[in-house]
Amino acid sequence: MCLCFTALCHCRSVTVSWGPLLRVEGQPLSIRCDVSEYEGPREQDFEWTVTRGTETIKVISTFDDRFTDRSLQDRIRSGDISVSRLADNAVELRIQEARVSDSATYRCSTPSTDSVISGNYNADVQLQVVPNSLIVAPDAPNPVVREGGSVRLLCNVSRNFMEGIYLSLTWSVKKGSSLLEDLLTFGPDLGVTVGDDYTLRYTDGGMRLEMGNGVSHSLVLSGATPADQGMYVCTARLWTREQGAWNRIQEKTVEMGEVTVTPTDPDYTVVLSTSVNAKFSGDPTELECKVTNVSNLRSGRLGVSWLYRDVQPGDVPVSTHTIASLDENGNLVPGKMYKSRVEAGLITVTRTEPSVFKLRLLRTTAADAGEYTCAVTAWGPSRHGNWKKVAEHVTPALKVSFANKRPVLSAAARRLREASAAGSTFEMSCQAHVQNLPPGTAFSILVLSEEAVVGSPSRKLASLGPEMVLQLEEDRDLMLVKTGKREFQFRIQAVQVTDRGFYWCEMKAWTKQPGEDWVEMAKGVSNKVQIDFIHKGPTFDVSISSDTTTVFPWETVKMECDVSVSGTSPTTDDVAYEMKWFLSRLRGSNSPSLLASMDRWGVVHKAPRNDSSDCSLERLGPRKFALNVHSTQDSDAGDYYCTATPWIRSTATWVWSKAPEVSSQRVFLNVKFALWDSMKLPLLYGVCASVTVGVVSLVLGLVCAHCCCKTTTPTPRSRNKLMELEMD
Repeated sequence: MCLCFTALCHCRSVTVSWGPLLRVEGQPLSIRCDVSEYEGPREQDFEWTVTRGTETIKVISTFDDRFTDRSLQDRIRSGDISVSRLADNAVELRIQEARVSDSATYRCSTPSTDSVISGNYNADVQLQVVPNSLIVAPDAPNPVVREGGSVRLLCNVSRNFMEGIYLSLTWSVKKGSSLLEDLLTFGPDLGVTVGDDYTLRYTDGGMRLEMGNGVSHSLVLSGATPADQGMYVCTARLWTREQGAWNRIQEKTVEMGEVTVTPTDPDYTVVLSTSVNAKFSGDPTELECKVTNVSNLRSGRLGVSWLYRDVQPGDVPVSTHTIASLDENGNLVPGKMYKSRVEAGLITVTRTEPSVFKLRLLRTTAADAGEYTCAVTAWGPSRHGNWKKVAEHVTPALKVSFANKRPVLSAAARRLREASAAGSTFEMSCQAHVQNLPPGTAFSILVLSEEAVVGSPSRKLASLGPEMVLQLEEDRDLMLVKTGKREFQFRIQAVQVTDRGFYWCEMKAWTKQPGEDWVEMAKGVSNKVQIDFIHKGPTFDVSISSDTTTVFPWETVKMECDVSVSGTSPTTDDVAYEMKWFLSRLRGSNSPSLLASMDRWGVVHKAPRNDSSDCSLERLGPRKFALNVHSTQDSDAGDYYCTATPWIRSTATWVWSKAPEVSSQRVFLNVKFALWDSMKLPLLYGVCASVTVGVVSLVLGLVCAHCCCKTTTPTPRSRNKLMELEMD
């Protein structure tokens, strides 16, 4: 009986593992016990007892060390029998090596901590431990199998039959130092489970299961390849069905033997040589890859891949790239980095003879100098009807370089005019120093900057290509011109506070033949020139406040951003602010969304919105701005903050300069869901509509009843004619 107070009931419930439990001798076992719906302390105590026939023996307790019966004390001290607490209200009785004599009824009890006795305080489960009769004795497979042959894996398993215990067999392989990889599993539900990497092979019949006389079972792998060699293992497992799920109660694994697959791959030799060597930049280079001493190719085919590896000074290889390949069908497959040159015909890959391949660079550049290798692949027909790779030989690297020296370019930057304050002019010169470059070489320049030497990202400012086309990366008053044969000049007309940092240039040497694209020959990076002046202007800060932090849907919330100035404050006409408002829907997120912005001219830009809410901006004072979110929705909840970018006009030069951006703290807006407010109008409309339909139906029924169902008094029939007939 459960004890209830008003709507709250306390009814202690003790439960154990669902039984009966079947386990195997010598294997570990565990029995779980849980208690719920109890009063008193959160941590409950437990006692385990075992009953055989009429005899009950105390096993173990969580609170009384003297609880254990004398016959079990040795097993308790050795740790063979123990109790482990899983939670405040759950424990587990564990036996490390089960014995047949452990078969009995196990009871889990909990001492009462309730104010009134209610519910059950113990639970029983039946345990049966069966003798260990599982024997696994596989036959050793053939240790050496020729490629294409079959590998038979015979596993003999015997056991004493016991109702409720099921058997499964798993064949696995261990290849080298890798983990054990399952091939196929049969059982415990008479089903077959195939390993992920062997599904296609099993479907095609390359792996089949042969069931024997109930003891001997075989797994046959046909069409063996070198990938099949390894140590094969047979694993037998015993299972029981408990609470609708399979529970493993015993496992035995035995190694069957090592299998080696001797390949019958084609054998050949590949030699790489240079048939044409470029002496100068622009000359052709031709490499020849020749295959000799071919054997065991039979009906196979040959393919080739040309590889390039750049080498830095000191003969240190950097990375390897594929130039182009001829696949098993003779199709030309260009590499990713060389696709444009191959499609333009500047690089050709040909097969002049059945066993001779050639790579030709029509115009060799300095970037082509490095190490080249040739990889020849042999393809053989597979049982699926397509081609598979059966062998590959890669030649030693062949170094290709020009007969003349490699072009060298170095760049040097120097300051021409130093920026001493915001609004002043900065000028820098970049000059290239070259060696081993042919006449007519063109130069390009790219000017970059960064805030610090280490740890800050670089940004591109301006560039001039080899055809002297100017490209400005920023909408600024910048200038980049060529002042000499290998000299360029860069200028910032009105330096801003945000321009302080380090500037350098990257220069490249280019060459071009008529009708072809520009080819890079050499490049260099200059030293860094710093813009560093002391900013004596005011210091800005911005704060944000909201008229409320909790709103309901469709309400309006107002957030004000106030810019404060410390130090020498400029006049109102000499300072302008660029304001931005952001929303981060996840607290602490570093990926906020831009809601709206107001530039220093007062032009408002709003980001596109997908919901029905809207926002507006207003300026409340010289340094006070407001964001209004109208018709708020659930998607408007989150962290809001604003940023301010001051623009200050110099009283001497009347030039506007941009100050560093400042950000406010974050304020969180919570949008509540008003359930009654969202339902009262639909409910009111529904009630009114129902009453109206009911009244109209009632009136219509009364009208129909009055007009169509009138009660008329029947007129009695005259009996005069009948009387006259009777008289006649």
